Amino acid sequence: MQNMSAVVTGGASGLGLASAHQLIADGAHVVVCDINDEVGEQAVAQLGDRACFVHADVTDTDQMNAAFDSAETLGSLRAVVHCAGRGAPLRLVNKDGSPGSLETFEAIVRLNVIGSFNVLRLAATRMAQNEPIDDERGVCVLTASIAAFEGQIGQIPYSSSKAGVVGMTLVAARDLASKQIRVCTIAPGLFDTPLLANLSEPVRESLGSAVPNPSRLGKAEEFANLAAHIVANPMLNGETIRLDGALRMAPR
Repeated sequence: MQNMSAVVTGGASGLGLASAHQLIADGAHVVVCDINDEVGEQAVAQLGDRACFVHADVTDTDQMNAAFDSAETLGSLRAVVHCAGRGAPLRLVNKDGSPGSLETFEAIVRLNVIGSFNVLRLAATRMAQNEPIDDERGVCVLTASIAAFEGQIGQIPYSSSKAGVVGMTLVAARDLASKQIRVCTIAPGLFDTPLLANLSEPVRESLGSAVPNPSRLGKAEEFANLAAHIVANPMLNGETIRLDGALRMAPR
């Protein structure tokens, strides 16, 4: 990644910010994409002069193209780490007997599945124009979740959407093989991100103790290390890698 460029979505905090740090340490110029301008600018100030911030909704084609345009001014676009996404609690039948919200389900699927597809298609179009380096033009790292495999009660939109990301991984890798572009997905378990930072310490410790080994929450840097390894290892392709300390989620 020396003097090449990378785009990290959801890069202003958590897993994305850690990934941006790691890519810069590996020599890349990084475009941080996020919808929170204030946090995005703070992230870039922390990352230094090899990073820039672009406000971008991953479901918006024009905004993502602007991010990729910025990346290409910094160097050949060779890597994308796509971390943007979210969940929302939803039951199929609410306590009052009413049906669960279709709007909530649609919104999560749109962000997590359609956003992933949008980022992937736009990034691959740019990468396909690169000159090959050691028979590679680029690599895209998507983010799913172990909820794709063992979704808990109330996680149906999140689990369904992350399963969609898992489902597109191998197909995308096969589709882009002729372009010499790799695609992998990381499915993290319980990680110490800003989402969990709002919980009390006893709750955080309880969550961490559910992980068999190591018996703690994952660190964002551990996700970033794996993302960087996928970028560096040309035989990693079409695979979804669980990063969860052997955790298997209970129904609730």
